[in-house]
Amino acid sequence: MNEIPQIVVTGVGPALPGVAGVQDLVTGPSVPAEPVDPAALLGKKGLKYKDRATRLGLCAASLGLQDAGLRNAEGPLVPPRGVGCVVASNYGNADTICRVVTTIAEETTRGTSPMDSPNASSNIIASEVAIRFGLQGPNMTVCNGDSSGLDALHWAASLLRSARADQVLVIGVEPDNEMVRRLVRTDRLVDGAVALVLESATTAEERGVKARAVWGGYARTGGVERTAHRLDRFGAGSPAAWYAPEEPGDGTPRAEHPRSGLVRHDMSAVRGTLSAALGTAQCAAAVARFDAGESGPVHLMAGRVDDGVAGALLLAPGDAS
Repeated sequence: MNEIPQIVVTGVGPALPGVAGVQDLVTGPSVPAEPVDPAALLGKKGLKYKDRATRLGLCAASLGLQDAGLRNAEGPLVPPRGVGCVVASNYGNADTICRVVTTIAEETTRGTSPMDSPNASSNIIASEVAIRFGLQGPNMTVCNGDSSGLDALHWAASLLRSARADQVLVIGVEPDNEMVRRLVRTDRLVDGAVALVLESATTAEERGVKARAVWGGYARTGGVERTAHRLDRFGAGSPAAWYAPEEPGDGTPRAEHPRSGLVRHDMSAVRGTLSAALGTAQCAAAVARFDAGESGPVHLMAGRVDDGVAGALLLAPGDAS
């Protein structure tokens, strides 16, 4: 029987307002920050007719791939056939879908723009990332509510363990626009994306890149307490901190971790509603803290089912055994 490879995080790419580097994820913006400018990061070429979420996803992808040493300004540094892409987004092209549906209802299909047709695909962000950066590995989108970011990381780990890819780029992205605000019913939304690169520890060592964090395990249950106990079974020791799920927003109290005394990090309190980008933002912030010398492991939790979370991830520092 083949040994299950250890999965590690080797790259982080935050494309968020007020974030100039990974360490800015630890403190958050101290003042209202300007929106991410994709043209300033990527250049204007190739961005026309792309929706906001796709542009943000491309920004995070570029930063994450470079941070992991998978590409530089000249192009890819590894065979592109081995690099997959998993995107998590719940509202990425909601504005396009609503616009197209409204146009068809009022003018029939003759009124729709051919430029809107590709953007109406649920996999548009992942597809555009693969096309722009030449990624030829598995390509998919996860749209699964608040746990989507952690679910996408889980799928990436599954692709690596099944030898379907050598590296997987995971992107959590949500746009801030009028349509999304109406759907989410909040005026405090994230407008950004966070990318991470996952690969096996063996592959990272062969490439000579640092393992920034170690994937300790993933669980899905109907509540925080059960999920936390499930993560304990992976045997990484008691968590040093936990990254809380977002506020339910329906008046119900937010679920708390069953173990008292943990350092608690609330990404949504700093960034606003992150939805599908929550899990990747949590993971990236944990990596930033590991980079700064904090110890782990940590529990990342996201989603709402019954009394608590739907998905949770155990993450440990890169030097963990």
